[in-house]
Amino acid sequence: MDFTSRRSVVGAFNGFATLAAGLGVALLAAAVVRPSAFPLLAVADSVVDMTPEPVKQWAIRTFGESDKLVLIIGVIVVLTAASLALGRLALGRLTVARWAVTVIGALGVAAAVTRPDSAYTDALPTLIGIVAALGALTLLTRRAELLLKAASARQEAEPADAGDTASADAEEAGAAEGAGARSARVETVDRDRRRLLVAGAGTLGVAAVAGGVGGALFRTLNVDPASAAAALPRPARPAAPLPRGVDLPIPGLSPFTTPADDFYRVDTALIVPRISPEDWTLRIHGMVEREVELTYADLLKLPMFEHDTTLACVSNEVGGDLVGNARWLGASLADVLRMARPRAGADQILSRSSDGMTIGTPVQTVLDGRDAQLAVAMNGAPLPLGHGFPVRMVVPGLYGYVSATKWVTELKLTRYADERAYWVDRGWADRAEIKTASRIDVPRSGARLRPGRVTVAGVAWAQHRGVDAVEVRADDGAWEEARLAQVPGIDTWRQWAYDWQATPGTHRLQVRATDGEGRTQTGEETPIAPDGSTGWHTLTVTVR
Repeated sequence: MDFTSRRSVVGAFNGFATLAAGLGVALLAAAVVRPSAFPLLAVADSVVDMTPEPVKQWAIRTFGESDKLVLIIGVIVVLTAASLALGRLALGRLTVARWAVTVIGALGVAAAVTRPDSAYTDALPTLIGIVAALGALTLLTRRAELLLKAASARQEAEPADAGDTASADAEEAGAAEGAGARSARVETVDRDRRRLLVAGAGTLGVAAVAGGVGGALFRTLNVDPASAAAALPRPARPAAPLPRGVDLPIPGLSPFTTPADDFYRVDTALIVPRISPEDWTLRIHGMVEREVELTYADLLKLPMFEHDTTLACVSNEVGGDLVGNARWLGASLADVLRMARPRAGADQILSRSSDGMTIGTPVQTVLDGRDAQLAVAMNGAPLPLGHGFPVRMVVPGLYGYVSATKWVTELKLTRYADERAYWVDRGWADRAEIKTASRIDVPRSGARLRPGRVTVAGVAWAQHRGVDAVEVRADDGAWEEARLAQVPGIDTWRQWAYDWQATPGTHRLQVRATDGEGRTQTGEETPIAPDGSTGWHTLTVTVR
């Protein structure tokens, strides 16, 4: 390997080890301070905030619930590339490289302390990581420079050692002297190589130990929702058993009740908040006659009720799967608000989650008699961590970004004219009623079918209005009414099915629903921003 290549390899190794040391030590510090203060997550959170909305929506459509993992991997790739370059830069320009590491670290500090829920102590993991990275970079660079200097001297001396001598005696003496010099140079190179390898291995070892201990602490801080199962009270108002016929026996059709593991998850939390029920509190304040603070035990003492509610994300494209139905157990959100006695003029509930996310919900919507909840359980079990444990909001009829706050810790009564929630501040509508929608589950788009009777089936939803009719048509023909499954109320989706006589050829199938107020789903196609997409779900199948 020539000198330039050797220099690049050594510099890249130093840069990688420096990054590992900085992140490993920072991870350990974050486990002690607060997991969300880990600089990698803080930077990724800031990237989310700065990303243009079209890019965010593309990420959700393309990667689904893996969008957060893809983002974190992207940040790691960028940091790795930067560290390899800085490791090479440090060989000969160590001061410049150290300043570059400091600047990158300062950006991490800024990201950590500017999060909505941040504290000044959130800067500590990044600061400690910077110190570790600078120490590692300095040590490794100095070791590497000694090695490269010795290797360069050896390489320059080798041609002279191989040169001709004037006589046999001189040749013999020169050979002895040259052999000794070469041996000394080889020994120097080997010694400096060992020192660099020991320093590098030590740095990576520190990174591994710190990261391992930090990761272990993260795991010990995990909260197990199952541990709260015994504390869940019996509902004062249990939901009636689901009526017969809510689930049509059609393979491939979405079940009426969505299992928690299959329920969609869309939020900005790169690390799922882990809140012990014993530590959870809910503060109700703002434009109220009196402030109220409830503990988890206080909440469980309130009358609990069960309710089947379908939730939908505003990012759901026509025919998309960012919608699901579950049976929720919780206290009345309206009753909790009334405990604080909202003042006249308060038209917005600005709720806040433990990670700083804010969501604005119309006060009047919550108080109009619908079954809005502070939910503590989902499908008979405590809320999963990813779905808001220990407490989340569920408001029938509103898109999640204006109602379904997970990990909720604060309800502030305010006015839309005075404060804007997270998504509204990014261009979305401040009020967003779920639009009447429907979806074809079977057959799938592009399916190859046989001629004859084919069952076309799916789900339709119009929360808090209900679905009164679903119609299907083929090839822009007449709309034909589908048969409907039973439902327990107006706040859930509804299964439907239609028997279609398929003939050979390529066909286009479409579906539309009519809600309980007589409004038929529009066929006009609109994007998801600013308040939800519209259009008829359309797919193509081939019959042979």
